[in-house]
Amino acid sequence: MNRLPRVSICVAMLSLGLLLLTAGCNYAHKPLYDTDYRSVAVPILENATFYQGVEFDLTEALIKEIESRTPYKVVDRRVAQTVLTGTITNIDQQLLSRRSDIGVVQELEIQMLVDFEWKDLRTGKPIIDRKGFEAVGRYIPTTPINETPELGFHAVSDRMARDIVDAMRKDW
Repeated sequence: MNRLPRVSICVAMLSLGLLLLTAGCNYAHKPLYDTDYRSVAVPILENATFYQGVEFDLTEALIKEIESRTPYKVVDRRVAQTVLTGTITNIDQQLLSRRSDIGVVQELEIQMLVDFEWKDLRTGKPIIDRKGFEAVGRYIPTTPINETPELGFHAVSDRMARDIVDAMRKDW
C-alpha cells in the first residue's frame, strides 16, 4: 500500500513537468511581429532640421532594418498594407569630452528626435504613433581617429532605425 502514493506522486510530478515544458514551448513560438501585415511602404522621412540629407540616411537604414529583421516586405505605397512615415524634428550635437592637454574637442554626441507613425492603410488607423523618439550616436573628430560628422550622423541613423523596428514588434 505504501507504494501507491509514491507512484502517484511521481506521475503527478512528471505530468507537471511536461505541462510546464509544453507551456514554455508555446510561449517561445509566438511571433515577434504582427502576422496580420506582410508589407510596408517607407517613403523618405521629412526633415524639419537644418541638417540636410540625414533623412535619406535614416530612410535607407529603416528599409534595411525592416527587410532584414522583420517578416515585412518593403514595397511601393500603392500596393502596401501599411505605411511608416516620420519627421526628424530635432538634431543636436553635444560635447562629451575635450583633450585635457590642449582643450580640443575629443568626442561629440549627436542626438536625434523623430516623430513617426506606422499606419494600417486598409483601415486608416495607426498601429504605432510615437512622438519625440530619441536615439544618439557618437564620433571622435580629433587626431588620430579623425572621424567626420557624417560618421556620427550615420551612427545615429542606424541606432534610430533599429529602435523604430524594435517598436514595431508585437506587444506581448
